[in-house]
Amino acid sequence: WVPVVGLEVHAQISSNSKLFSGSQVQFAAPPNSLVSFFDASLPGTLPVLNRRCVEAAVMTGLALNCSINKKSLFDRKHYFYADLPAGYQITQQRVPIAVNGTLSYSLYKDNKMSQMVTKTVRIKQIQLEQDSGKSLHDDTRSQTLVDLNRAGVGLMEVVMEPDMCCGEEAAAAVRELQLILQTLGSSQAVMAEGQLRVDANVSVHHRGEPYGVRTEVKNINSIRFLAKAVDYEIERQIEELENGGTILNETRAFDSKLGCTVPMRDKEGKQDYRFMPEPNLPPLILYDAKSLPANINHQQVVNIDWIHERLPDLPSVRRAKLVELYGILPEHSFTLVNEDGLTEFFENVVNQTQMKPKKVIGWILKDLLSYLKQHSLTVKESPVSSVLLADLLNLLEKKEISSTAAKQVLAELWKGEGKSPLEIVKEKKLELMQDQKELEQICQEVIDGQENEVMAIKAGNLKVLNKLIGLVQRKTQGRSNPVVVKQLLEKKLS
Repeated sequence: WVPVVGLEVHAQISSNSKLFSGSQVQFAAPPNSLVSFFDASLPGTLPVLNRRCVEAAVMTGLALNCSINKKSLFDRKHYFYADLPAGYQITQQRVPIAVNGTLSYSLYKDNKMSQMVTKTVRIKQIQLEQDSGKSLHDDTRSQTLVDLNRAGVGLMEVVMEPDMCCGEEAAAAVRELQLILQTLGSSQAVMAEGQLRVDANVSVHHRGEPYGVRTEVKNINSIRFLAKAVDYEIERQIEELENGGTILNETRAFDSKLGCTVPMRDKEGKQDYRFMPEPNLPPLILYDAKSLPANINHQQVVNIDWIHERLPDLPSVRRAKLVELYGILPEHSFTLVNEDGLTEFFENVVNQTQMKPKKVIGWILKDLLSYLKQHSLTVKESPVSSVLLADLLNLLEKKEISSTAAKQVLAELWKGEGKSPLEIVKEKKLELMQDQKELEQICQEVIDGQENEVMAIKAGNLKVLNKLIGLVQRKTQGRSNPVVVKQLLEKKLS
């Protein structure tokens, strides 16, 4: 079976006001407190296009290698729902603002951190459209309440071609898109606040045969759930077909608690949205440096070239720069850029320590990140600041403490009691032993107590030496330098 996955991503445009009205955009405002006459669709109200939303869509189109249409059109898409007061949504069905782009994303091959593959998904189009309101179902009173705060908020719909084949690919593509949107500032793309919502179209077929019937999983609001929903849907369809069943062309929802998709409504009688041109909006005309009329007011037009010149470094460029500047591995640069705030944290540590960047990255990715993941914290919430970590790594680099002791200090710093690494080292007596004679004596005691291991080492099994080093470390409570211990043991056993 060959699975086919295509995505439609709705990103809320980062703007202070809505797409066609002056109403403010604000998450979790009191219900129906941000609704203009136009949002409520009162007769005689007209749409006025928000320039900021147009610029954000152009910027996103350029970042995704799209062709920007200098003339795009608005359409009405009709459907009747309680939270859509006009009975239609203004969108761009026929001629959208941007077409024919690509998005490159990377993922680990066979889940091996050291092997990465880069794939590309084609972007069919990016269109501007307004959001609908929100229906709140109150089960206790068995009634539905409508909040129109979200009605008319500007969205960019990014339509991807069906170029993916599993949940992991879909999740990696959406994560890369999310990073690009956040870098551009065209959308904050916070999924928990509904600023990025994904619809996944999934089908399966045998190789060489036409594509199978597809189902659409609507409104997925987390990258983790997206991967699960797509993989579950692929498995479900294969199982259904192998048992002689058929796949219905239907809309489904992902139930995150049960970890499965459930039917919402079928699409057999394909809904007729009765698209028609939006009579209250003229065509949207954009310009570039060549086509810009001489005597025009720059506030009144959108200049594609002007936006292009001001594009920031995209995530892929930032990763390449990190590899070049610090000599770290590409997969490490990937983690740095993908974790919000981690690049800045890493660079701050590197600038404040004598340790080489390649060693710093190990401490950040292995130790700091695993602590953060364990406690479900973001980098910005870390109780261990970049300054504290840099102080700790400086102690290690100056050989004042061992790496075992450094890990102990990190565990203490994690408690967030406001002590400096040096204070913890002194309090817990973790400084490296400077007394060579005392260390020699401890090494001798370990050798005397481990006859079998000593015989194995003399017989040529040098791996056993690590066990003796570990025993010395334990006796000195991590205060001995493993390199020095190794030299002393080798000398005594030669």
